[in-house]
Amino acid sequence: MSLSPATRLGPYEILARLGAGAMGEVYRARDTRLGREVAIKILPADLSGDPGRRARFEQEARAVAALNHPNILGLYDIGNDNDVSYIVTELVPGETLAALIQRGPLPIKRLIEIAVQIADGMAAAHAARISHRDLKPANIMISSDGRVKILDFGLAKQAPAPAAEPDATLPLSQTQPGIMSIAIVGGEAWGRCIHPWSRRDRAHSGKSFAFGSIKPRSSLWMLEGFAVKSGLLARLGL
Repeated sequence: MSLSPATRLGPYEILARLGAGAMGEVYRARDTRLGREVAIKILPADLSGDPGRRARFEQEARAVAALNHPNILGLYDIGNDNDVSYIVTELVPGETLAALIQRGPLPIKRLIEIAVQIADGMAAAHAARISHRDLKPANIMISSDGRVKILDFGLAKQAPAPAAEPDATLPLSQTQPGIMSIAIVGGEAWGRCIHPWSRRDRAHSGKSFAFGSIKPRSSLWMLEGFAVKSGLLARLGL
């Protein structure tokens, strides 16, 4: 199912098709109430009857709604019009990380800037006990001003609050903010220790910011298992 320009979904007017995936299509649209452009992801009527697809679509909306972070796509609205379910999010002018890395190697400073922003966004998700489970270059947008936005929480899951004692050792899947965040980027495993200079991390003794890849497969991930001291980050202007 494709929507033509000028089609209306509630108060939203479709302007152009942006792309498509397993969970439906994404369009650029205009919010006629506020006069701003947005992105709309739709679950077509022929997929709405599939309980599994509908559950994943609704889960994506709940996961994004539970998060408020500059590196995670913002949710504006959800709705249904003529059996077409839709999610309305901010529109991010730019390109995906997948498109960016296809053009060749990135400067080290730019690579670190992107990596830090991905890690910040994932740390916020993990602090809310949400696992993305589909983090890859195609699901990361780089805006025209360089801001990273993590997209597509359709496979995300939120874990129940851990019942362990505050000082207990937790398995990795239940780590708390300030300990460790793990992300999978393009099939690679990435680990990130929260900035040691962050106010919320003063109780921890970390002296460096660690971010590395396992089995790098593309020019972007050409640095394997590197640890960047805070002094180097400062010299890079990060």
